[in-house]
Amino acid sequence: MMGEKKHSGVIVPAVTPLTNKLQLDGAAVARLFAMFYRHNISPFILGTTGEAASLPLQLRKEYVLAAEKSKKQGTTLYVGISSNVLAESVEFAAYCSLHGADVLVATLPSYYPLTEKQMLRYFTQLADAVELPLFIYNIPATTHMSIPLPVIEELSHHNNIAGMKDSERSEERMLQSLQSWKGRDDFHYILGWAAKSADALLQGADGLVPSTGNLYPEIYGEMIAAFKKEDKEEMYAMQKLSDEYGALYQANRTLGESLHTLKTLMKEKGICEEYVMPPL
Repeated sequence: MMGEKKHSGVIVPAVTPLTNKLQLDGAAVARLFAMFYRHNISPFILGTTGEAASLPLQLRKEYVLAAEKSKKQGTTLYVGISSNVLAESVEFAAYCSLHGADVLVATLPSYYPLTEKQMLRYFTQLADAVELPLFIYNIPATTHMSIPLPVIEELSHHNNIAGMKDSERSEERMLQSLQSWKGRDDFHYILGWAAKSADALLQGADGLVPSTGNLYPEIYGEMIAAFKKEDKEEMYAMQKLSDEYGALYQANRTLGESLHTLKTLMKEKGICEEYVMPPL
């Protein structure tokens, strides 16, 4: 049952709070983390929602330090280390391992189209080189490539690859993944597609990564609680709210536009300012 495995529950891909001078807003980071912890949610910093691809290295390091400072004892901190340069990912991973990170998360490099063999070799090299457990992050919307499930299956047996965060919007792929891995204690499947959150939990997913958790984390905390009580009606009531609140910033917008709108809504709740990094 979900919740018994090491990496489970709700893992929110945190925004990167910025000031009007495009510097890290440390006070907002503390507020954001406190909100997550009130709802038993784990933070994932420096992912897509966190604008990681647009952040200079120094700001990313400052976010890691702020996260370490705000981290609640006994919780898990997920940190994105994605880069088009393997050596840079490895170097940043070493920094994260010294400053509170528990799990690393990485996408494919996103410039060159890669063969399955190249994908396999890349993640193997990365997992071999980093100290902390690694999650594979599949997100074709930004990398413009989908990691085939047979590649992930082979990687799933690497002793330093802990699981996959999948943000590909394919119900068939989701069901195939769950069929393959829901019985594995050594490999975790986390869904990054909020619209299928309730379905994924009921089919055996270990957890969820919903960006709307930056705005209304209680939805997902309550969905998990309802799942544990086997209350499907309440789960789908929370799913309906997730869909409605997600549409507030995602509907008819590009991914980049949605991130600015999400921060604007978060400003209305007093969580952070609306500023995003260029080019967004």
